Amino acid sequence: MLDVLNPFAAACARAVGAALGLDPTLFQVSAPPKAALGDFAVGCFPAAKALGQPPPKLAAQVVAAFTPNEHLAEARATGPFVNFRVQRDQAYRWLFRAALAPAPSERGSDSGDDTANGDDGTDASGAAHTGRTELIPTQPGRGKTVCIDFSSPNISKHLAYHHIRSTVIGHALVNLNRAVGYRVVGINHLGDWGTTHGMLLAAYELWGAPEPLTISALNDLYVRFRAAMKADPDDDPVHERAGRAWFKRLEDGDPEARRLWQWFRDVSLAEFQKVYDQLGIRFDEIRGESAYEGDMPKVLDLLAEKQLSSTSEGALVVALDDADMPPLLLRKQDGATLYATRDLAAAIYRYDTYEFARSLYVVDRGQSLHFRQLFEVLRRAGFDWADRCAHVPFGVVRVGGRKTGTRSGNVVLLKDVLAEAKRRAIEVVRANLDPSSNPEDAADAADSSVDADKLEAIGAQVGIGAVVFANLATQREKDIDFSWEQALSTTGDAGPYVQYAHARCASIVRKAAARDIAPAADSDAALLSADSEWALARKLLDFGETVSRAAEASEPHTVSRYLLDLCGEYSRWYTSGNQDKRLRALTDEDALSQARVTLVATTREVLRRGLALLGVAAPDEM
Repeated sequence: MLDVLNPFAAACARAVGAALGLDPTLFQVSAPPKAALGDFAVGCFPAAKALGQPPPKLAAQVVAAFTPNEHLAEARATGPFVNFRVQRDQAYRWLFRAALAPAPSERGSDSGDDTANGDDGTDASGAAHTGRTELIPTQPGRGKTVCIDFSSPNISKHLAYHHIRSTVIGHALVNLNRAVGYRVVGINHLGDWGTTHGMLLAAYELWGAPEPLTISALNDLYVRFRAAMKADPDDDPVHERAGRAWFKRLEDGDPEARRLWQWFRDVSLAEFQKVYDQLGIRFDEIRGESAYEGDMPKVLDLLAEKQLSSTSEGALVVALDDADMPPLLLRKQDGATLYATRDLAAAIYRYDTYEFARSLYVVDRGQSLHFRQLFEVLRRAGFDWADRCAHVPFGVVRVGGRKTGTRSGNVVLLKDVLAEAKRRAIEVVRANLDPSSNPEDAADAADSSVDADKLEAIGAQVGIGAVVFANLATQREKDIDFSWEQALSTTGDAGPYVQYAHARCASIVRKAAARDIAPAADSDAALLSADSEWALARKLLDFGETVSRAAEASEPHTVSRYLLDLCGEYSRWYTSGNQDKRLRALTDEDALSQARVTLVATTREVLRRGLALLGVAAPDEM
C-alpha cells in the first residue's frame, strides 16, 4: 500500500504513476538487488499489462519524464525497472525527525488497551512502549478493531513450553496491530470446560490432593488418571464413565462440582499470571469456554433453524461433505457439548461485543481443519463477518529434539525455561561486560559498572528476550528446534545479538554526552557522506513498511528478520569505524560527531521499537 511507505519510496511510485498516467498504487517499490543500482526500484510490469507496451520501453519513458524533486535525485532505467536515488540529506533529516521527535503514545484510550504498565515507559517485561511517529507513516487500522485469541492454556495443567509459540506470537501480533492503529482486544480463551475437567474432578474424588493446592498437584492428578485408564483396559470404561459423570454434574450446576472447578481454575490462573508477568503480557479479556455454556442452546437452535444440524450415530453434527470436510461435532451422544460448539458461541459473542474488522486465532497448525470447519459453519449460518475470521497457524517447538505434552507427563515447564534462560544470560552478560573477554568492545564495557542487582535485571531481560526472539526468528509455520547456544548467541540470528547492537548504540550516545554532544534532529546530515552510513540509513527507512507488512500478514518474523538485517548494517558501519578512524562515530569534529551520533541514536530507537513490538526488552548495557 502506498500509504504505509516512507515518503521517499512513495515518491518513487508516484513518479512512475505520473509519467505513465496510471494510479501509483499499482506499483510495488522494492530495494534493487545491488546498492550500486540505486536506493529504490519500481518494476513497470503492471503498466505493461495496462498499456500493452513492453516494460523496458515504459521504464525508459518514466526516466525521460523524470525531474528531480525534494525526495528524489535521480532515475535510471535498467531493463523493465526504474531505479531511483533519493535526496540523501532529506532522507537523513526525515529519519532523524521521525525517530527522535516526541510523539503521542499509541496505547491511549482508543487503542483498546486498558492494561496496567510501568511508569517508566516500559511494560512488565522491560520492553519499551512503541509510540506512534512518522516512522510508521499512516495507521491503516485506525477506527477498526481486531480480536486476537492467543495463549489459551487449559486450566489445571501446566503452562508448558509448548504454549510459548501461541503466547509470544499472539503478543507480538497485539503490539503490531496496535502500532498500525487498530483497537486490539487480546483474548485469553481458557480451556476450562469439557470432559477432561470431569476426569480431574473424578481423580480428586479418588485420590485427593495436597494443600496448599498447586497446578503441579492438579497436573499430577490428571496424568495419574490418564495413566490408570491406559494401564488397565478393563478399568478404562469405569474411569471414562466417572469422568463423564463428573462433567455432567459440572454442566448441570452441581454445587460441589462447581466449587472444586472454580478452586482449580483460580489456582491455575494465579500460576499462569506469574509467567505472563515475566513475559510482560496483559490480556484485555480472559474468558474461558465455560463462559459460553449458557449460549449453547441458542447456538444449537440457530443451526437447527438454518437446517444445518443433523443427527449422526446419536451425535449432533453439521455435515460438511460438500466442502470436502468431515462433519463438525456439536454434541455427543450423552448430551455433552464440545469445544466446537463453544467456539461458535465465542465467535458470535466477539462480533456482537466488538464488531471486529479482523478476528485472529493464534493456534498451532494441527487445528487447521477445526478452524476451516468453524468458519464454514459460521458462513452457512448467515454471518457475513465469518470471512473476517482467520486462523494464524504455527509450527511446533521441540526441546532436545522432542515434542512435549501434558497427557504423557513429558512436560517442560515454561517457567523453568525462563528461569534457566535468566541464569544462562547472566553469565553471557557478565562475560560481555568484562573488558578482557571482549577486546573489541573493551572501551564500551569499561564505561559502566554493573552491580549484582543490575546484572540480574539485565540477565532477565536478555534471557527472557532470547527465548521470545527464538520463537519469532523464523516464519511462524516452520517447526523450531530450541537450542540454548543459538538462542543466547550475541553474534548470530538471536535476540541477544539485536539487544547487544542496541547496547552498543546506547554506549556511544553516553560517550557523546560526556563530550556535551547530543543527538539532534536538525544535525548537519550533509556531513554523512560514507557509503556505510547511507547503507544503514537506507535500512532504517524500511521500518514503517516492515511493521505494516508484518501486521497485515500476521507474521512477526518479518520484524525479527528486519532487525537482524539492520544490526548487520550497523555492525558493518561500526566495524568500519574500528578499521578507519575517520569513520568512527566520535571524531575530533563536533558537527560530524553530532551527525553520526544522531544516526546512532536513530538506530537505537528503531531497534528499541522493533524489539518492543516483539515483546523483547532493549537493555542499554550488556
